[in-house]
Amino acid sequence: MYPALAVLSALGERADVLWVGGQGGMEAALVRRAGVRFEAIPAAGLHGVGWRSLPGNLAQLAAGIPAARRILARFDPDVLFFTGGYVAVPVAIAGRKRPQVIFVPDVEPGLALRLISRFADLITVSTEAAKDSYPEGKRVLVTGYPTRAELEPSHSARARSQLGLDQDLPVLLVFGGSRGARSINEALWNCLPALLGSCQVLHITGELDWPRVAAVSEALPPELATRYHPHAYLHEQMGAALSAAELAVSRAGAATLGEFPRFGLPAVLVPYPHAWRYQQMNAQHLEAAGGAVILPDEQLSDSLCDLVLRLFGDRERLERMQSAMGSLDRPGAADRIAEEIMTLSSWRSE
Repeated sequence: MYPALAVLSALGERADVLWVGGQGGMEAALVRRAGVRFEAIPAAGLHGVGWRSLPGNLAQLAAGIPAARRILARFDPDVLFFTGGYVAVPVAIAGRKRPQVIFVPDVEPGLALRLISRFADLITVSTEAAKDSYPEGKRVLVTGYPTRAELEPSHSARARSQLGLDQDLPVLLVFGGSRGARSINEALWNCLPALLGSCQVLHITGELDWPRVAAVSEALPPELATRYHPHAYLHEQMGAALSAAELAVSRAGAATLGEFPRFGLPAVLVPYPHAWRYQQMNAQHLEAAGGAVILPDEQLSDSLCDLVLRLFGDRERLERMQSAMGSLDRPGAADRIAEEIMTLSSWRSE
């Protein structure tokens, strides 16, 4: 969602935009909050669902094709732009005769993007490694990952002041996405006093685990409690959090390929174990470049504290990781994709 919003921001007033999403999803509120029109169609995922759910999900996808066809006939877009998700499949099929652009956020494309890539006139990817997933005949362009406009690096001191953080203590940023990551939260809370003896922790818990924060904070000794800074979620202040931190602990979703390099932020990456292999591939890419360390989810409880303290105790290694992560940044990705969309939009008028 966020890469698409970044590209739409780069397009600005040059394009009249309609966002087509799935019925009942959480994206509608975020898209409308960004000032973009939104319409929904039936759609459901196929990968990883049980056999009992599969027939119903297939029926929803099938129903989404005529629904998408009606929307396309009414809106008459010059270009279709996809960044993944199961709703892309019926829209791509319904609009297969129109120019189509895909952005692949992960190193390895998800099932939906694999299916619709055959219709794409242009496939844009965030890393060189992602090009290997497509045949030679396809036009694939490495653009980097389009980060949100509000995610601009700022001076660490200013970011720390904005978030109420100490200017001298190291900052560990821990998060697992908008809904949180239960295993990461649990592992952090289990070793929180030990970590707070050496650093301050900026913890984005996600909404699901937020009710537990009060009890965790109250159990901390007073001299350590001031070093723990929990938030359910950060919107406008996420850029400050990434600027203030010296090390992150997080899942390895696609955003890590763009946001961590943008801020040169070293990371301990914990790929989500119940997804296919997308997060593992993302994490391996960042680790191979030297900017991250992979910590398997099943080793979190036993290894998180020692690993973080070891990294904070080795400033030279942390600086090397910071430099390596920053070297992966490809600025201007949203603008480049926006320009490709504008170029393709002229096809129908020629």
